[in-house]
Amino acid sequence: MTRLCIAGSAMTAMGKRPDSSVKSMTAEAVAAALADAGIGADRIEAAWFSNTRQPMLEGQNTIRGQIALRQAGIEGIPIANIENACASGSTALLQAATAIQAGLYETVLVVGAEKMFFPDRPEAVAAAFKGGTDIHRIDEIHADVSALAADIIPEAQRDAGAQTRSFFMDSYAALARLHMKTFGTTQAQLAAVAAKNHDHSALNPLAQYRKPMSVEAVLADPLIVWPLTRAMCAPISDGASAIVLTADTALSGTQRKRAVALRGQALLSATTRDAGDFANHIGARTARRAYEIAGIDPADIDVAEVHDATAYAEVQQVENLGLCPVGEGGTYAEAGHTRLGGRTPVNPSGGLVSKGHPVGATGLAQIHELVTHLRGEAGSRQVEGARIAVAENGGGFLDVEEGATVVTVLEAPA
Repeated sequence: MTRLCIAGSAMTAMGKRPDSSVKSMTAEAVAAALADAGIGADRIEAAWFSNTRQPMLEGQNTIRGQIALRQAGIEGIPIANIENACASGSTALLQAATAIQAGLYETVLVVGAEKMFFPDRPEAVAAAFKGGTDIHRIDEIHADVSALAADIIPEAQRDAGAQTRSFFMDSYAALARLHMKTFGTTQAQLAAVAAKNHDHSALNPLAQYRKPMSVEAVLADPLIVWPLTRAMCAPISDGASAIVLTADTALSGTQRKRAVALRGQALLSATTRDAGDFANHIGARTARRAYEIAGIDPADIDVAEVHDATAYAEVQQVENLGLCPVGEGGTYAEAGHTRLGGRTPVNPSGGLVSKGHPVGATGLAQIHELVTHLRGEAGSRQVEGARIAVAENGGGFLDVEEGATVVTVLEAPA
């Protein structure tokens, strides 16, 4: 099979960017990725564009990529628009990789961009999140999931929390409670995950939040829905990321020195399962498949970026990736194993909860972070000697798990 390489990667600053648009952030990310690869726009043979919110929030419901990429100087080539909820960016990368493997192209562009901050339209922003599940069953799903381990909610917290919050926060909170009830995971352990990510993001100049937080500060932050406080939950974010993906044969000698290999990817969808069947969570199934394709096992992983839409999600995904046994994600994080300098650093970028979560760009932003580490270019947050990196990117929610998950395995330049 054709050896796939990432020749260029880039990410804009994440955060609330009222003066930015999907077009302007796309142009910014594309220009930086092309410069990083050392090529011009004329070398791009096809492009994939990831976005989820523009139809609902701006009314641009078709040809989003063709419109945004034209401003970036990309036109006249095949352009495909990809929407797979929060897993859109990594899904676009997988489809681009498949096209190169099929022999259709040698050098392609993958871009994710999202504009989510509309301070004058909070109702529209909130409504956009509801489309991330089966809208015909949303009340049923919400009721069933919210009932999970509801008996462990402290009496004083039963009616507390944010009055306006997304469907996803209720789902993650319920699954966190089930994990707590089943394995003894504590709210303080969830806070340890969030504090670690806020500390990491203080070292990331492109992160939305750059202020370290202690476990105590995370626990003292306003409650969203028990056991999740605000500092444990991903914020509303704007941002973009871009990747130049090539066949190994298309690399120049200079590019080869910094080219990160795409060892393997897997994409799976949700299954109907019992919430307590942790071993067959979509993240675990997808990881096993990706490892098989890439020819690795969890012991080979030096650094990971996981989809921590909440701090609990990181606990769950660390277990799904096989970095620790099922049920031990909380104690594993509390012991410092996922911190920089720990056994396997997770989310050195700051993760979604602190780096930011511009949905359509998130999966590619994870890839950009890992590329930076595998090249040895991450500065003060560098994971020393990183050779194998894994990204887990989930999207949507169907009953008790994400609707789609992509796991990607990368390898440092030879």
